[in-house]
Amino acid sequence: MKLPSQLTRMSISSKLKVSYKSIQLKHPIALFCAWIILSLSSFSQENSKLCSDSCKSRKLISIGLTSVAYTGGMAALYQLWYADYPTSSFHFFNDNDEWLQMDKVGHSYSAFHLAETGYLAAKYSCFNESQSIWIGGGAGLLFLTTVEIFDGFSDGWGASWGDVGANTMGYLLFSTQQHFWNEQRIRMKFSYFPSKYAQYRPDLLGNSFGSRMFKDYNAQTYWLSVSPASFFEGKNKWPEWLAISLGYSGDGMTGGSNNPEYVDGKPIPSFTRQRQYYLSLDLNLAAIHTRSKVLNTVLHAVNLVKTPFPAASLNKTDGFKFHALYF
Repeated sequence: MKLPSQLTRMSISSKLKVSYKSIQLKHPIALFCAWIILSLSSFSQENSKLCSDSCKSRKLISIGLTSVAYTGGMAALYQLWYADYPTSSFHFFNDNDEWLQMDKVGHSYSAFHLAETGYLAAKYSCFNESQSIWIGGGAGLLFLTTVEIFDGFSDGWGASWGDVGANTMGYLLFSTQQHFWNEQRIRMKFSYFPSKYAQYRPDLLGNSFGSRMFKDYNAQTYWLSVSPASFFEGKNKWPEWLAISLGYSGDGMTGGSNNPEYVDGKPIPSFTRQRQYYLSLDLNLAAIHTRSKVLNTVLHAVNLVKTPFPAASLNKTDGFKFHALYF
């Protein structure tokens, strides 16, 4: 992969900046577009008076919302991250060893929720179950594949097969559950709590609360929330709204593939790069139904985020550790 003239592969910090930009903000922007569609389509399903009951009208609304979100989101992403950089012929870049694969989990997370959003929009538009699963997954992969194409034609980045694989895994997690169970018994969720590492690499890990939430992988945790009640029929005392959640995050990362000893000529502390695993509880907000259609829509939309709960963690430095409240 050819890098811009002002950047060389011999410079670790420069290389990290380049590959970092291509993986950090692509899935949050796509997911934000999905959140908009999810909120609007969910509210449309809750309140059929918003449009005609005809399938034609519903399809026009869904196509319109999806087109606006896709066109606007991709145009904004291109102008924000790619327009000021030189282009090249399409090429790939292997970033699979970076960030302890936290970025890849993030891609799966985005693909999962984009697929669900597309599925809901397709169901609302009167497509059958099988068609909705295919359409939902196709819409989600369209968002994320477009970003990979942008990366592939950018001189300073490159498309990533690892990203493509992670996107596919997220889609498969949604589609296989929907196909065999007709529901999502296992959901992907996200949580964030500021880490101490961003202060040493503010250019890379963020210099504000908002930027660090997207840029600092040390501060992010991705979860698989499993609803035990959905696996047992008949007499079941486990509440539908309570889930068991398994989490994964990385810690001690001040660089993508490895940690630099110096930044801008100044030494920074040495940290142990390690994977962290969590066990906690979670609320399945989508299983909570109220009399308010607006509140039901809000609960469904914010179900992308894990609810704070006590948790147990495991890593190679601290071993097992209990957290009275973890988010």
